[in-house]
Amino acid sequence: MKILILGGTAEARDLAGRLVALGHDVTSALAGRTQNPVLPNGAVRMGGFGGAAGLAAYLSSEGIERLVDATHPYAGIISANAVAAAKAAGVPLVRYMRPGWDQPEGADWIKVATATQAAAALPMGAEVLLTTGHAGLADFLGRSDCRFLVRLIEAPALDIPSHARLLQDRPPYGLADEMALLTRERITHLVTKNSGGGQTSAKLEAAQQTGVTVIMIERPAYGAALEVSSVDATIGAFALRG
Repeated sequence: MKILILGGTAEARDLAGRLVALGHDVTSALAGRTQNPVLPNGAVRMGGFGGAAGLAAYLSSEGIERLVDATHPYAGIISANAVAAAKAAGVPLVRYMRPGWDQPEGADWIKVATATQAAAALPMGAEVLLTTGHAGLADFLGRSDCRFLVRLIEAPALDIPSHARLLQDRPPYGLADEMALLTRERITHLVTKNSGGGQTSAKLEAAQQTGVTVIMIERPAYGAALEVSSVDATIGAFALRG
């Protein structure tokens, strides 16, 4: 079976490897934003499709029989395009969505809908560990009354102002290292997205143990699709076991 995985996550790589092992013809599509990404098994396509219409055309021209959206939980435009393209091309779609993080009892979380709201929620003088990625970065760096440690895998296109520092690092992150970072940098606020998964969850426990306030940007709304929360369920959703 010819399968296109919209990927870029660890779960997408796991899924691709397992489907290839089952004998399927798998292509993983990566956005191409990360330099030297970890590549999955099977064929790899880098770059965008040109919106929903371009993705629909690709599905039809390549004879794709199944489409899997296993992108990051905040890749909203891509996920919306997948819904529209699958419908237009008549290709079954399943969305893998890793479970989000739940707020532990006693943890100090402020939940907001957007990066703009998260930036506005920071008090004057906050010492911030920012782990929200590239999108919305300007909203935070516009707060010159706060200090930021911006943790990213890739350096951003915009300049880092004097009240911020860039920390280039790649997950996974351990609890001891996260606690040491928060303590060393005297962090008062952690700003993050509810991405879920285990590779970056240690920062939340570290924040609770060190008394750091978490500003959590909630997940966006997604278009209607068959949605599952495990790689096993993704494989089973289309009877992909062969």
